[in-house]
Amino acid sequence: MSKPVDPVEPQPKDAVTTLPYGATRDLVQVPNRGRIVTIAGLGINLALGVLYSWSVLSKEIPSAWGWTETGKSWPYACACLVFCLVMVPGGRMQDRIGPRIVATLGGVLVGIGMILASFTTTLTGYLIGFGLLAGAGIGCGYASATPPAVKWFPAKKTGLIAGLVVAGFGLASVYIAPLATHLAQKFGLQTTMLLFGLGFLVVVVGLAQLLVAPPKGYIPPGTPPAKPGAAAVRKEDFTPGEMLATWQFYVLWFMYACGAGAGLMIISKLAKIAQDQAGLKLGFVLVAVLAVGNGGGRIGAGLLSDRIGRKATMFICFVAQAVAIMALSRARADSFLAQPVVLALLSAVIGANYGANLALFPSVTKDYYGLKDFGVNYGLVFTAWGLGGFMLSLLAGKVYDQTHAFTFAYYCSAGLLLAAALVTFLVQPPQAKSQAPPA
Repeated sequence: MSKPVDPVEPQPKDAVTTLPYGATRDLVQVPNRGRIVTIAGLGINLALGVLYSWSVLSKEIPSAWGWTETGKSWPYACACLVFCLVMVPGGRMQDRIGPRIVATLGGVLVGIGMILASFTTTLTGYLIGFGLLAGAGIGCGYASATPPAVKWFPAKKTGLIAGLVVAGFGLASVYIAPLATHLAQKFGLQTTMLLFGLGFLVVVVGLAQLLVAPPKGYIPPGTPPAKPGAAAVRKEDFTPGEMLATWQFYVLWFMYACGAGAGLMIISKLAKIAQDQAGLKLGFVLVAVLAVGNGGGRIGAGLLSDRIGRKATMFICFVAQAVAIMALSRARADSFLAQPVVLALLSAVIGANYGANLALFPSVTKDYYGLKDFGVNYGLVFTAWGLGGFMLSLLAGKVYDQTHAFTFAYYCSAGLLLAAALVTFLVQPPQAKSQAPPA
């Protein structure tokens, strides 16, 4: 029989106490695996960021394959859409059967998809391999990386931990893009796809085995004690149906779509913008700088939101992004803003503000709707990322085809960002109440 633990006795730093509600003795000590799970989630996202390498890979498609430029864009578009949609069932499975199995499935799908693509030269083959299978694998892996990590830490660290985990996805293109270019030029595209498929299969499946959620009733160290005697407490855990019944979900969805969509629009067109407006052919350098800002912004915004609050951080990022995009719209060949250093700075700022969304919205979803169904709840919120990016990127392309400039797209994005900033003053936690259990 285990020895009862004195509730007031100091506990080791690497162990924490879980206490089901109402229990007063026979507490269970559990090794704290928060750091390991966080590092594993970061590593998984560093691999899944292969999605961002498509712009490099598509350039290496031989002309003999007979692909059009429109055709080259379809595998990436399909992967983004599948990624976005799979986040919902992936999150649901993560909540029900645990992150390890779902992330393992993600690694297998990404690996098999890219390996399959390596044996074909057809658009259909790449749509199935990279677009469908790899896209689904990215959705499963991404949905499984953040939830178990944030569950090991108290609420005051939610933003930082979420930012650290998702930073890997933003930073991935810093190493994947040059690696893909080197391998493709040396071995060809098909061998590059095969090597990536084998490598990411091993890496993601291996790291997935480290994703473990804490046991039920776990109380992270540093969590403030519950206040006794309260007649009612704010409902902490919402089911997906309950979340969809709150107006806050739709406000958060709108804000996410604006913030992510504006950033994805610039990411998809940055090299073209630099060449057309500033006459620079160093778009790949700006993309790399934007990627660094993307990763850093996720960590910085998460940490800042833990200090000053999610809403205040969102407001700052939305306004800063609107200003940066309008500054980019003025970057002409004869202006100070078109200088390479200034453009690089603008790219980093835009990347950081875009990346901030990927840390802030999982954090606020957890704050508002709880951890019990966090995976599927955030999957539903994350659909804003896919639709927002699709719509604004499409808008930018359509506007450019008609006017040979991105002016209207700039103004539209800035306007949506300012609208999202104003909405931050209205959004508040859901007010559903539940009766407190008796003392």
